[in-house]
Amino acid sequence: MLATAGRTKYFEDLEVGQEASMSRIVGEADIVAYAALSGDYNPVHLDAEYAAKTIFKERIAHGILSAGYISAIFGMKLPGPGAIYVSQSLFFKGPVKIDDRVETLVKLVELIPDKKRARFECLCTVAGKPVLTGEAVLMVPPRPR
Repeated sequence: MLATAGRTKYFEDLEVGQEASMSRIVGEADIVAYAALSGDYNPVHLDAEYAAKTIFKERIAHGILSAGYISAIFGMKLPGPGAIYVSQSLFFKGPVKIDDRVETLVKLVELIPDKKRARFECLCTVAGKPVLTGEAVLMVPPRPR
């Protein structure tokens, strides 16, 4: 079943400073499902014995799983349905472990009217500490005439 999307915000509805956020607890099932979906079976994500010998000392979630929460905000909240990625930079600052609550925030920092683009700062935190930062540029549909 598809989740109901938020109301589309057209380019003309956007203002610098707008923010949207979401919170998600990363569970065992999320990591297993992401591995199956992506084909990334790196043992640091799936094998506790292997992960115990790494700098993390336990299994960690795929970094791109947290980036997916940024995408969810763009597709569902701000700007919402119809927005299309142009680019995304990602800087991984720390691990996300099983049962961590990832808080994701995007903030509109620039509008580019001639191309109907919006630039956002992106942040994912766990317990108040950044685990992922970045920037995204999106195409945002104009209001229909």
